[in-house]
Amino acid sequence: MAEELILCEVDGRGVARITLNRPEIHNAFNDEIIAGMTRRLRDLERDPAVRLVVITGAGKSFSAGGDLNWMRGMAGYSDEQNREDALRLADLMHTLDRFAKPTIARVNGAAFGGGVGLIACCDIAVAAEHAVLCLSEVRIGLAPAVISPFVVRAMGARQARRFFLTAERIAAPDAKAVGLLHEVVPAQQLDSAVDGFVDLFLLGGPDAIREGKSLIAFVEGENDRTVWREETARRVAAMRASGEGQEGLSAFLEKRKPNWITA
Repeated sequence: MAEELILCEVDGRGVARITLNRPEIHNAFNDEIIAGMTRRLRDLERDPAVRLVVITGAGKSFSAGGDLNWMRGMAGYSDEQNREDALRLADLMHTLDRFAKPTIARVNGAAFGGGVGLIACCDIAVAAEHAVLCLSEVRIGLAPAVISPFVVRAMGARQARRFFLTAERIAAPDAKAVGLLHEVVPAQQLDSAVDGFVDLFLLGGPDAIREGKSLIAFVEGENDRTVWREETARRVAAMRASGEGQEGLSAFLEKRKPNWITA
């Protein structure tokens, strides 16, 4: 069942496309989708043929966040069951946020609640200009707790104070202005805009890109400048001596394409 709710295809370039497939309820997610998407991401991360992942929604919406009927059913859960269920959503967000390969959110329409969390966890977010984002949880007596680390990091605490508490709808250009989106384009240009970022990612060395993502996570979580100095020097030294690093340097000096660019 989860396979039908989450479509995944990988093209010959190693570009994986995950599509949330519940268009009739705006791609709201339940426990099946959360578990299935977490599993799918982990499989793609382990697959050496996969270079990057694009995430989108079927139909008119990107994702409405949590399925309200599913969440209402949790009223009968014990405290421990509710906590375990919330932890599974946290695991999905963490898995996407720390995914070793590039991720692109193709925001084809509205994104509410947890859908905004998915966008904030991706490396690049490109939206159609008609898309609307909303951190809507307070309107139903909840708070955007699980997604908060990722959304606050993307938009900053000052903007989060506004949008977490007011649940205002954020037009795509405004979402770009506060940092939730990178690019906003007319709907008919959405695929070409996403493809532009795909092409850029495919130009980079796969190991170097993974190291770049790891480096960002390290710098973000470490405040000791002495540790910065030692660790960043160690990393660049290791990359220079690596097979991919040597191939990239040789290709540049020899005025040819490195071996990871096949087109």
